[in-house]
Amino acid sequence: MPHASLPADQSNRLATLQDGLDLLDQGISVFDRDLRLVAWNRPFLELLGFPNELGRIGTPFADFIRYNAQRGEYGPGDPEAQVAERVAEARHFVAHVSERRRPNGRLLLLRGEPLPHGGFVTLYSDITEQRYLEQLSEHQNLQLDERVRRRTAQLENANANLRQANAEKERIAAALGRSEARLRLINDTIPILIGYVDRQQIYQYANKGYADWYCLPAGSVIGRSVLDVVGPEVYAQVGEQVRRALSGEQVSYEYRMLRHGQTVFAHSTLVPEIGSDGDTHGFFVFSHDITEQKRMQTALLQAQKMEAIGRLTGGLAHDFNNLLTVIIGNLAALQDHRPDDPGIADFVSPALQSARRGVQLIRRLLTYSRQQPLEPQAVDIGQLIGDLTRLIRRSLPENIVVDCRNAEGGLFAKVDPAQLESALLNFALNARDAMPQGGRLTISADLTELPADAPETAEFDVAPGNYVAIAVADDGCGMDAHTLAHACEPFFTTKRLGLGNGLGLAMAQGFIRQSAGGMRIRSEPERGTQVEIVLPQTAAPAARQATADAPPPEADGDLVLLVEDDENVRRVVRQQLIDLGHPVIEAENAGQALDMARHIPDIAIVVSDVLMPGELNGRQLARQLLREYPSLRIVLMSGYTEDEDARSRDFPILAKPFLRQELARALQRAAGEETP
Repeated sequence: MPHASLPADQSNRLATLQDGLDLLDQGISVFDRDLRLVAWNRPFLELLGFPNELGRIGTPFADFIRYNAQRGEYGPGDPEAQVAERVAEARHFVAHVSERRRPNGRLLLLRGEPLPHGGFVTLYSDITEQRYLEQLSEHQNLQLDERVRRRTAQLENANANLRQANAEKERIAAALGRSEARLRLINDTIPILIGYVDRQQIYQYANKGYADWYCLPAGSVIGRSVLDVVGPEVYAQVGEQVRRALSGEQVSYEYRMLRHGQTVFAHSTLVPEIGSDGDTHGFFVFSHDITEQKRMQTALLQAQKMEAIGRLTGGLAHDFNNLLTVIIGNLAALQDHRPDDPGIADFVSPALQSARRGVQLIRRLLTYSRQQPLEPQAVDIGQLIGDLTRLIRRSLPENIVVDCRNAEGGLFAKVDPAQLESALLNFALNARDAMPQGGRLTISADLTELPADAPETAEFDVAPGNYVAIAVADDGCGMDAHTLAHACEPFFTTKRLGLGNGLGLAMAQGFIRQSAGGMRIRSEPERGTQVEIVLPQTAAPAARQATADAPPPEADGDLVLLVEDDENVRRVVRQQLIDLGHPVIEAENAGQALDMARHIPDIAIVVSDVLMPGELNGRQLARQLLREYPSLRIVLMSGYTEDEDARSRDFPILAKPFLRQELARALQRAAGEETP
């Protein structure tokens, strides 16, 4: 507030700064090194519920604390003890950000920063609702007129006091200079872009943050036009809002711009300055960076999509794998029983191949939705790409040249090799479709380091460290901005019906993220596309001696209890067990299985599905049986389950669908392992 003995021009400047602070939708308070109030604004008093009497220069910090303590803001206890405790903490002030719930239910965000010359500045933001300034009303104008008359009287009184205190003029001027420096420091420190534009759209004021936002030197904004400062791209977005503000309307909006090579977003509020004659002299600009908020909204949307796809995939996986178990089991059995019949082979072989492709599709879908465990290992990327390139060359037309470029030395990454091959093959086939008239496909790999402050680290969304970078590039038709923005969305495709399902890039991205890596796509129309992925680098695996394949298990004739609720699956597995030389009895659920085990002592092996109706699932059934019959051998079957415990290695687990040979190996493992 203006001092009673200040020069008129200096007091006017202080009053103008105070008016500007009062227009903020955030509260602000500044205390000096003696913990006395030197600057504040109206929202500070309103947000914290302080009376106007406390809003004066020199009010001790303890008075505010005492007011709160006496009205119970800090809970039960001695108010004076509460005051002493908080004043002691303030004398050792450190920067902080905290939230505080008011008794009226409003939630405030408090951010405090120490000042270089002692004292501290604190910002108070109401985060329970949008903080927009209300349009100035006629009632507010009347209040402003009254405030001007009151301030004028104060200035007249101050002039009278100045005439009586000339001896103190220089000291007061120095004090005012320090106060102005503090306010200037406050304006340049708070994380808000503050500016003032006159009716000719020329900046008359801008704080340091405003200049920094537009990558301009401090102080270089004043005197320049809005178009010159923000540039044509931003002005095209905000020009209409500027014109509305100059017509006397308060407006709020968002805009985006390119800054340091990255797209950033800001939210701005334009508050017109309306004179007593009703004319608009200009407007104040209050802006803040909302880039992180936008990024979090985008991440939340992507997470919601991933969750929806995960639920859809998880619900289908179990039933679909049961169907494939029946199909593959019967086809394999037919092939085994008629090995020399070429007529049968001509039909069975392609059917088996298609069914196995269905298995891979389900596993890729589960990997994409992050519900299928990967099998990462140290993979020689150069060798993998070399082998894959030979396959790709045979799959592409002759008018496409394949160029493979690998860095010297071993490139080892920790990744699931089958999933990586699938992803790279998908990239290559997309490149083929983008070059119908021919072109060049380049596959390259190299080591790269991604430090914490590198833009690529944020772009790939990975932790800092050493990575193997793989790039698949073509010189085909490329993608426009809209297509590129949606390229990795599930089921999005630009291919004709029947030529693509829109899951290739989405699955690849899900697998790469699940592998602690990152992916980015760069493309322009008629200038080709480059897909880049980074995977965590790892050491080369230790050499291992080859072990001979285990001999096939002998048919010992042990009685097997087969527990499976799906009749068709049960029929297929029963036949496989019989072919392996085991007599079989069957149960549809865990209850039947327990009853049989308690009445048939000859049962030596239990083969059970994990997911079953009833009170017990396969995992729980296995534990109950082992408690009662520790010598039982148990094998679990699973098409898919969200129960992580069911993926443990306490028992051999067969992933549906499976062949008779895989069932035989699982039975052998069960016979050779100790019971848990």
